[in-house]
Amino acid sequence: MGSTPQQRRGNTRQRIQDVALELFAEQGYEKTSLREIAERLEVTKAALYYHFKTKEDILVGIFEDLNRPVEELLAWGREQPRTLETKKEILVRYSDALAAAAPLFRFMQENQAAVRDLSIGKTVKERVMALVDLFIEPDASLSDQVRCSTALFTMHAGMFTIKDREGDPEEKRKAVLEVAFELVTRAHGAEFAG
Repeated sequence: MGSTPQQRRGNTRQRIQDVALELFAEQGYEKTSLREIAERLEVTKAALYYHFKTKEDILVGIFEDLNRPVEELLAWGREQPRTLETKKEILVRYSDALAAAAPLFRFMQENQAAVRDLSIGKTVKERVMALVDLFIEPDASLSDQVRCSTALFTMHAGMFTIKDREGDPEEKRKAVLEVAFELVTRAHGAEFAG
């Protein structure tokens, strides 16, 4: 049985996003044109326009697809008790989301200026701050607020700083989580020590 028109359209849309992200990573967002994306796909610009009118539309589509687990994590985290176990589970789930969307997060890291000027820039900032809010207690000291924020940013930094180091990817992920856990645990303990 063949695929439906919807499935074929979905597959083409995904291929466009994958190729665009490759080119954005290779050349940078600003230096990549829709023509180059169409050429790499071996389609006409008209075929590309059928799915996406602009490079930003492509990037927004990539962001929405790959960032869906982060949205789900935020919704889940808001419904959980604010315990140390919950905070550790958020870090584990965020680590999974980062790993699944590694090409997008790498692109965003390497193209910060372009991302900041696009519509997704504000959304990225809002989502990161919403994640930080899941860790920080309202009455936390400034030092503990920094620890909680740093725990989250440890996840980002770890993704980039150790990705090219020798070693098993899972061991590297565990090392990053260990450091993030230490920061959250210290902040959590200080919050309740009083």
